[in-house]
Amino acid sequence: MNRRDFLRAATAAAMAAPAFSFSGRLFAAPASAPRFLLVFLRGGYDCNNLLVPYASDFYYESRPTLAIARPDAGNVNSAIALDSQWGLNPVLRDSIYPLWQKGQVAFVPFAGTDDLSRSHFETQDNIESGEPSGQRSDFRSGFMARLSGQMSSVPSIAFTDALPLTFQGGTRDIPNISLRGNTKSVFDTRQADILAGMYRNTSLASAASDGLELRQTVSKELQAEMMKANRGAPNAKNFAAETQRIATMMRDQYRLGFVDVGGWDTHVNQGNVTGGLANNLANLGKGLAAYADALGDEWNNTVVVVVSEFGRTFRENGNKGTDHGHGTVYWVLGGKVNGGRIAGEQVAINAQSLLQNRDYPVLTNYRDMLGGLLGRTWGLSGSQLQAVFPGARPRDLQLA
Repeated sequence: MNRRDFLRAATAAAMAAPAFSFSGRLFAAPASAPRFLLVFLRGGYDCNNLLVPYASDFYYESRPTLAIARPDAGNVNSAIALDSQWGLNPVLRDSIYPLWQKGQVAFVPFAGTDDLSRSHFETQDNIESGEPSGQRSDFRSGFMARLSGQMSSVPSIAFTDALPLTFQGGTRDIPNISLRGNTKSVFDTRQADILAGMYRNTSLASAASDGLELRQTVSKELQAEMMKANRGAPNAKNFAAETQRIATMMRDQYRLGFVDVGGWDTHVNQGNVTGGLANNLANLGKGLAAYADALGDEWNNTVVVVVSEFGRTFRENGNKGTDHGHGTVYWVLGGKVNGGRIAGEQVAINAQSLLQNRDYPVLTNYRDMLGGLLGRTWGLSGSQLQAVFPGARPRDLQLA
């Protein structure tokens, strides 16, 4: 190892050690303990072409090129009827729809935040913080970090390149691991010994050792799972392959997880059952179905919530796309989820019901919904929920 490589590796180890300290190591959590995974769609996805309000003439007037056809048994590209008002994008026919038929998926329309900035970064930060918009007291504190702090026996992890805001500022160190196809060991044995030696007899010795150990363990686990999944399966860069590997770690080790998925900002040529949005939805659906399958029986002890910072404008724009909106649709999935239904407060889909004549209104605040859901999942007290979501009014939508 030359001097430049040595210094580069040493810097990486120093940065990694705090994020991979003892709190991220393997805990003897009961196999049947509840699991929660938050999937964050960054970019503000167009919920109106996921959950299609096919009973609304206004939907078809507002989207002359983007609307998805009303349910029609003779048209495979038409919406799949979920009830008398709502349909599902047909690209999810083989992934999410079977889960819906089993009662393992619920959708919550008119959901979101009280942030009206329509700014990706501001609204993402507000959601990850879990504090009321405009009243954030700590800009480096996230609600999943506070949640983790309320449950010391629940090992947590972020499947992200860097530790997301939602897991920052807590009393426990949370590990993060990138799943962008990099499953090679970060350091070989000789390099790991050299780096561990640098911190021997210092206050960072334990953290450095733990960080190196966890990285090596995670890398080996991912390599083994990837070899199994590659047996005719999609490339590891595919979301479905990633979620299979996430499932392995959530099944065997972790109970509280976060993963984000980008590419949902569709201002131009969005498409309907083909195009960028449809491809993203299909990929997401396959990934979530693969996650459920890979968990096996533990899917019954799992809740997955899919959120995005906001929805899109109800009307399509002049570029055959949609712009930043407000209200959106959340997904709630799990083996014991009270699904097969559209949950939460709803209004008729017409021009009069739009917020500022452009967006879905928010009728279910994400802090209230998640507070009710997490409280039900883990039996958290009112004071614990207030520590996670200050000032929230938890609403139990009977989702789990």
